[in-house]
Amino acid sequence: MTFWADLTGVPFSLDYVDAGGVRTRTLRAGQGDPVVFLHGTSGHLEAFVRNFPAHSRHFSCHAIDMLGHGYTAGVDAPYRIPRYVDHLLSYLDAVGIGRAHLVGESLGGWVAGRLAADHPDRVARLTLVAPGGTVANPKVMERIRTSTRAAVESDDTGLTRKRLELLMHDPDKDVSDELVAVRHDIYHRPEFKAGLSNLLCLQEMANREPDLLTGEQLGRITAPTLIVWGAQNPFGEVPEAKRMNAAIPGSRLEIFEKCGHWPQHEHSGRFDALNIAFLNGRD
Repeated sequence: MTFWADLTGVPFSLDYVDAGGVRTRTLRAGQGDPVVFLHGTSGHLEAFVRNFPAHSRHFSCHAIDMLGHGYTAGVDAPYRIPRYVDHLLSYLDAVGIGRAHLVGESLGGWVAGRLAADHPDRVARLTLVAPGGTVANPKVMERIRTSTRAAVESDDTGLTRKRLELLMHDPDKDVSDELVAVRHDIYHRPEFKAGLSNLLCLQEMANREPDLLTGEQLGRITAPTLIVWGAQNPFGEVPEAKRMNAAIPGSRLEIFEKCGHWPQHEHSGRFDALNIAFLNGRD
């Protein structure tokens, strides 16, 4: 069974868009208000395939490979948060979206939060899924950096599997052979390997600390905000989520039990129902 079978019966397109000169891979389905899904560090748009059938019944859904990730082109410069924000804005402009709901997981949540703080006119509602960007934990940064490099620099698919298993509370259930194969292929693209240091730059303290979301920035987020967190998130404990919740005015926090770093994937049914109601204003 392929995870693309999740899209059986759902009209969708998988295409490329020129986003400010960056060839950007995008998955699109549905009609209605636009929702843009953003994945995490070293990830790709397949992180949201399980969510498209339900969401596309209500919204015009877009999932993109972020700058230098997946099959999207990179640039010869460190991928710092302002650069990711600029790329996302260029994508919105390229496809004619003035204002969108944003659903950002991990790094994607960091980018979405920064865009919401700096460009409130472009964000309708904001869903932050195990978002990064408020702390600089050396142990977590080292785990991300070393596990990703190991998987990229070796042909051993077992190392790619281990990188994905870090994300999940129940890897046996949620890390499929196909997900491993897709990520392994991405990791071993020459373009991806060449840009790896740029992609991992936020796991270096000198780059990460200046780009962290500050309390002042979080306080400027005016979009209604939902934060979804896994109780067993390996990259951040629940108090981190509670601090973010306290800093974003009027935000709502939902903690999923028996869940790691991919709530949208590990508990897709619960996440879909919660997020669709939120994006539709039924919160």
